[in-house]
Amino acid sequence: MSAIPKAQFDWRPLALLAGIAAAGLPLIGSPSTWLTLTVAGLAMGMIVFIIASGLTLVFGLMDVLNFGHGVFIALGAFVATSVMGGMADWTGSASLMSNLVAVFAAMAVAMAVAGAVGFAFERVIVQPVYGQHLKQILITMGGMIVGEEIIKVIWGPLQIPLPLPEGLRGALLFGDAAIEKYRVFAVGVGAVVFIALLWVLNRTKLGLLVRAGVQDREMVESLGYRIKRLFVGVFVAGSGLAGLGGVLWGLYQQSVVPQIGAQVNTLIFIVIIIGGLGSTLGCFVGALLVGLVANYAGFLAPKVALFSNIGLMVAVLLWRPQGLYPVTNR
Repeated sequence: MSAIPKAQFDWRPLALLAGIAAAGLPLIGSPSTWLTLTVAGLAMGMIVFIIASGLTLVFGLMDVLNFGHGVFIALGAFVATSVMGGMADWTGSASLMSNLVAVFAAMAVAMAVAGAVGFAFERVIVQPVYGQHLKQILITMGGMIVGEEIIKVIWGPLQIPLPLPEGLRGALLFGDAAIEKYRVFAVGVGAVVFIALLWVLNRTKLGLLVRAGVQDREMVESLGYRIKRLFVGVFVAGSGLAGLGGVLWGLYQQSVVPQIGAQVNTLIFIVIIIGGLGSTLGCFVGALLVGLVANYAGFLAPKVALFSNIGLMVAVLLWRPQGLYPVTNR
């Protein structure tokens, strides 16, 4: 009996990412400017990936179209303003370690609050419309509108500053290239989240049960596992990741408004469509592509930059109509 052949990993989307980065160098001309723009693009892509990864989990594993995802992003950003505002001595300290403690505290609280609100959101709003995509879109959009109004009641309708801690301000110099410290930090956080997600989904019993539940729910339940609880956990985790992304995006913008989640919703869905609906790896590569193209286009042709993401999505879908890494069971 011949062995079952293993599926070959598709390197072409990664080659596309490397090709765009390489093509940017001769177009930009200056190696130092290219390096600055590339790191900025990767940082933006990593932040967008963290934000979009939560929605990717919810859609890829639960088949839920949550158009209210933006409210968890905004919630995370506003929680960060409160936490870091209460730790002003830490954020204003000259010690990088104190700055990082404040930032990680804000991330932890934002994830916890967004996850808790996500639990209530799933129980009250999403649970009655499982399997009904049109109703999911309508009711979750309504949930986001209500959520934004609640945020306005708690924090007010005006813009709130979210300045970077002292240790994350400024830039690192590599020859003539100046790379902002915060962008390096964002790349590191994004890489950790990506590796953690792949490990949990592919190397743990929890990930195996969730993926098995998507494929054959009745069989997993017959083995004694409660799929409903697992799926609720997935939704809470996705909401928590959105809260984490909200903190990073708020620091990236250095200010937050109640509509901050709605403002990036379109970008999130572009990334998910490019990556292949529900694919974590596809979401990661798609977010990096969006970040690089947006930064290169913003430098080379500022008037085109507003449409660069749409153009990228169209080009990718013409090449691969199901996205870079389509989920095989969808």
